[in-house]
This record gives sequence, C-alpha cells and structure tokens, in this order.
Amino acid sequence: MTAAVTADRHYVPSARELTIGGRAVVPEGTEWEVHNPATEARLAVVRGASSVQVDRAVAAARAAFPDWSEATGEQRRAALHRLADAMEARLPELLASIVNEVGTPVSLAEPMQLRLGLEHLRWQADAAPKDRTVHLGAHATPVPTVSEVDHYPTGVVAAITGYNYPLNLAVFKFGAALAAGCTVVLLPSPRTPLTTLLLGEIVRESGLPAGVLNVIAGDADTGRQLSSHAGVDKVTFTGSDAVGARIMAQAATTLAGVTLELGGKSANIVLPGCRVEDFALELHLRWSRNGGQGCAALARLLVHEGLYDRFLAASADAFAQLTVGDPWDPETTVGPMIRPDHRDRVRSFVDDALADGGRVLLRTGTPLPDKGWYVEPVLLGGLPHSAAAVQQEIFGPVAVVVPFAATDEAVRLANDTAYGLAANVWAPELAQGRRVAQCLRAGTVWVNGGGGMRPDAPFGGSGRSGVGRELGEWGIHDFLEPRHIQWRVEGESR
Repeated sequence: MTAAVTADRHYVPSARELTIGGRAVVPEGTEWEVHNPATEARLAVVRGASSVQVDRAVAAARAAFPDWSEATGEQRRAALHRLADAMEARLPELLASIVNEVGTPVSLAEPMQLRLGLEHLRWQADAAPKDRTVHLGAHATPVPTVSEVDHYPTGVVAAITGYNYPLNLAVFKFGAALAAGCTVVLLPSPRTPLTTLLLGEIVRESGLPAGVLNVIAGDADTGRQLSSHAGVDKVTFTGSDAVGARIMAQAATTLAGVTLELGGKSANIVLPGCRVEDFALELHLRWSRNGGQGCAALARLLVHEGLYDRFLAASADAFAQLTVGDPWDPETTVGPMIRPDHRDRVRSFVDDALADGGRVLLRTGTPLPDKGWYVEPVLLGGLPHSAAAVQQEIFGPVAVVVPFAATDEAVRLANDTAYGLAANVWAPELAQGRRVAQCLRAGTVWVNGGGGMRPDAPFGGSGRSGVGRELGEWGIHDFLEPRHIQWRVEGESR
C-alpha cells in the first residue's frame, strides 16, 4: 500500500514563472490575485502571458514538433516516465498546492488528483510505443491493391484545463498528446494556475526536451489567442459547455480540431429492490465531493417511489457523516467553492428552487466555517423534471430527488437532459443494472457504484457534454491522424 503524502499546508508554488521552450521567463500580461477558497487569504499574484509570449509558446512547440514526432515510441515512453518520476518526487508540494488553491479536501486530493494523475500518465507513457497500424489487406477493383492505415501526430496542441482538478485534467490532455507525438502548450484555468505553474517547474527539471510541453498562464483573452492561433493544430478543453462553445468557435477560425470535455447533469438511478442503506453514503459522496465541483457529479437522483421513504431515511444517516470544513482536516468530506461569485450562484439555485415550490429534504445542519466560500450540502425535492435545478449543471453540493414509478420511466428521465456525460444505476441484480445501463445516453455508466476512473477506458460525453473522448486508446487517437497507404499488387499492369 502506498504511504499517504504529507505536505506543508502553507506551500505556494512560484507564480511568476512560465515555461516556454524550456526556459523560465517573466510574464508580461494581465495581473490577478489567486485566493485560498477555504480561508479567503491571498495565495499569490499571477501575471499572465502577453500575446507575444503566447506566440513564443506556440513557436517553441512548433520548433520541437519535428524531433518529438519522429522520436521512437520507446523514447517518448522513457521521457514520460521520467516526467512522472519527477512529479512523484514533488508530491507533497503538488498536494499542498492543490488543497490550497482549489480547496479540495486532502482526503480526496491525494487519491483523485495525485495518484490518479500519475497512474494515467504512466499508462499513457507505456502506450506510446504501440503499433496502431491497421492492415486492410487486398482489394480487387479496379486493379488488385493492398492497403494499410497508419497514423501520424496531429501537431501542436493547445490544452486548456478546468479549475476543479488542475493536475489530472492537465495529465489527461498532455499525456495523451505527448504519447501520440504531439507537442503541447498548456494553459490552466485562471482560477487555479499555481499547480500548473509548479508542474512547469517540474517539467524543466525532468529533462523533457525543450518546447515539447510549454506552460503559460492567463485569462479568457489568453485562451482566445491560444485557441484561435494559426500555429495550433488541435485544441483540447475541459470546462463549462458555454465556454466550450466559444472555444469551438475560436478554433473554427483556423479549422483546428477540438476535443471538448464539458458539463454534465448525471443521473443516479435507484431501482426497486435495492438495499439503499448499503450505499447511501457512497451515493451522496459521489455528488458532494470536491464541493460538488465535478462534471460527472451524480446529482440527479432518480429513486423508485416504493423506496422513497427508505431512501430519505438512509440519506439522513449519510448526511450526518458529511463534514463541511477545513480541507486540510482529514475528516472533511466537502470543501469550499472556488470563488465567492460561484458560491452565490450555487446558493441561487437553491433559492430559485424553493421559490418555484421545491423544498429542502435534507441538509447537514452544521454551522459553516466563519471564513471561506462554503455552501451547505442540500438535497432538494418536490420539483418537476423540467426545473432549472434538475436540468442545469449547478457545480456545487446540491442534489435533487425525482421519484419514478417504473424502470422505463427512469430511463426516459435519465435521458431527458441536454447532457450525456455519465450515469449510475443501482440495481439488486447486476444483469438488470447492465440492461438499464445499455439504454442510457451517457459516455460512462457505472453499475452499483462502478469503480475508479480507468486509464484504459474512454471518458467524455455527447450533447452539451462535449466532443470526442479522453483517456485510453480513444484519447490518444484524438491526437493522431489516419493515413491510408495503398499499393498495387506486384506484377499487375500499371
């Protein structure tokens, strides 16, 4: 078993360095403050990249592309493992940075930010040497030929990450792109730039060739410059569907490809016959962890009407075990919102739901910390499925219960959303859960809680949940272009 990471809770990485072409430079763009969402204390002042530096970062990636794309898969594999080793050596600093700037409880940050990110990076490294050639064989008309399809790297990738999981969202993108032979300019959310800037420092120390992975910081304007840059061949983004639509439009100006991992309003279906007492706590942790700031949060609870009262009773016991507070306290399960305006937005969903006739079924009932941008976890009920709190992504610790009478109704309700990212089915029998899962329009469906996010399985969704897939072979293929090579059978007339 891996020992727990211990960290200096006050560590703040350098906020004034960028990594462009392997060199540290002083940024020149817009200046802003980064605050600790749990204490409201200022962590750092960050200066974003100027337009000139965005050009330099893209140019560095472009200059590094020929050598990196022509390197053998084994060479890329070794380089990515060295980077993973360098990250692992700095785990305490990375952990402290994540907890301080995101507010993720330390009990969640270590397994879901650090260990998960490293597991995926090492899997991506080992996938780099794979031969992906597809042999199509012979074709008779109009003349006998043989064909195969190989793949070549797309080129320079702009990777723009969300604030909620800054380390592993970055790894999901740059790990796959680098394994495929692309080079990357990595731009973190302006809400959480510090962990990525620390990553840039680690990249330099790892010996990764200059220009292969470039880190910049900036605001929405920096993102616009990067996603519409003529030197960028592919844009990959994680964030809200509204911002994803803007980035897609910006990338369209140069006809760059896009991979968009966006929002969700994921259904959590509880079928009749389940022992809800056995999984109530796990169910509620799945939507409230990280303060509910997760695209795959399973916050739309579809519960069979025959289980409704038992479900609420079991949920009351689970809510008593949800602890809102200091993310450095190992007992904390729910941390703060990222910013005060987001806290206010989450609260407004609850206020609007109550004004529309909904009611609060459960809340934790314990006082919130005096400092920090916290929201009390709340379970809402009495709302139609068309209500905003049921249909829109809240991105906070708020869930909604909707009862159903029959399984086909549960499937219809689960699919009645603009999103198609994830779902979970709780069933008394596995076969029944799998049958329901196959009826759901979602990129990932867990049955009876499923398991961890596998590095070899695809992640992403349809509708307003995005375009394309990350992770596994699907994620690497998103950074490869197929090339059909065809030749005539020897001896045939030309």
